[in-house]
Amino acid sequence: MRKGDKNDPKGLILEAYKIDGITVGECRSIFLDWVLGIPLEKDTQLLIQSMVTQYETSAPDHPMTETLRKGLITLASPRRRGGWRGRPRGKSKIS
Repeated sequence: MRKGDKNDPKGLILEAYKIDGITVGECRSIFLDWVLGIPLEKDTQLLIQSMVTQYETSAPDHPMTETLRKGLITLASPRRRGGWRGRPRGKSKIS
């Protein structure tokens, strides 16, 4: 039984498009599940772009299309997370 395709083997994104009244928050959650299931050797950007191309014509205003587009932007410009860089490790910020 085959559920999705080469970009979405589990059919998570496909199923999101079938849910009537799905919200952006729900789409983000589904998108995160999908991203976590991508093998490390796969190009995530390429997979997302493929799905945007696949779905944007038939569902341009769908929350999942919006989520996929934002995924492209977010993954293209990762931001550093963590503490302040200038502070030496092991020392308090407050003197």
